[in-house]
Amino acid sequence: MNLLSEIKIFNFAPMQLETYISDLLYRYDCVTVPEFGAFLTNRVSAKIHETTHSFYPPKKELAFNEQLQQNDGLLANYIAEAEKVSYSEALRKISTQVRSLKLYLLEGETIQFKNIGELTLSADEKIQFNPSRHINYLTDAFGLSHFTSSHITREIYKETVEAVEEVAPITLTPEKRSNHNWFKYAAAAVVFLGLGGFSATTYYNSLIETHNQLAQEQANEQLDAKVQEATFVMNPLPAATLSLEKQSGNYHIVAGAFRVEANSETKVKELRDKGFKARKIGTNRFGLHEVVYGSFETRSEAQQELSQIRSEHNRDAWLLLKKIK
Repeated sequence: MNLLSEIKIFNFAPMQLETYISDLLYRYDCVTVPEFGAFLTNRVSAKIHETTHSFYPPKKELAFNEQLQQNDGLLANYIAEAEKVSYSEALRKISTQVRSLKLYLLEGETIQFKNIGELTLSADEKIQFNPSRHINYLTDAFGLSHFTSSHITREIYKETVEAVEEVAPITLTPEKRSNHNWFKYAAAAVVFLGLGGFSATTYYNSLIETHNQLAQEQANEQLDAKVQEATFVMNPLPAATLSLEKQSGNYHIVAGAFRVEANSETKVKELRDKGFKARKIGTNRFGLHEVVYGSFETRSEAQQELSQIRSEHNRDAWLLLKKIK
């Protein structure tokens, strides 16, 4: 068996390195793969494309730095917790895959990390990275997508008006600018009417306020009389038994993260109406209220449900590993 065949067989190993890296990129700005390099994220503000008039939401841009290879423990700890293995065993698995990835690059092949990007080896044996554009790892921009605005044609209308003015200019004749006495009388009339209107308005508002106060006092007296005459009979209600299914598990499929808590409650109701076991699982480190489609005990169950949700409901849903107290 040749070297490349061994590498291709290794790609079907149970540990999917790209999945763990992708999960961590939602929460961290740097994910280091020991002895290989680091995937970095840089926040980019929303922008407008001047030519296409397209509006793009803020996002995290991905980059790769081959020089950052020192183990910081983040990836190994995450794999150890996800696969229920020791920290040293997680490091061994990472080291094995890194060796295979480097051999794969030396064979001139392209490494494709789903939702992350492509890695190739240049002529001077430097790793080149082409980031994926399919996923926005900025949780603050969850649910936002780009859109295109139609071109505003106000300049065309302005040119049309200017053309009409050139053909038929508007001028004032001397006769229309004479008779200044008429303007003086009109101005005096406006001042007189304004003062009279202000006095009438003040008097009218005073009458309305007095009427409203009397009506309120009368309504209060009637309400007090009704309360004193009323007799309340309390009949015991039959006991109700509620059967609530308590969700458990540390694998959660995230539907959204909301800065306003009321919006998160609306999202939970919307998902439950669609048949999901949606709930809130608290706030993340950014102070956003997280809403999930459901929680699962094992990663395989969560991955299976995530695939169905992405294909039928929300392609931006993602998997979160979090212990709920």
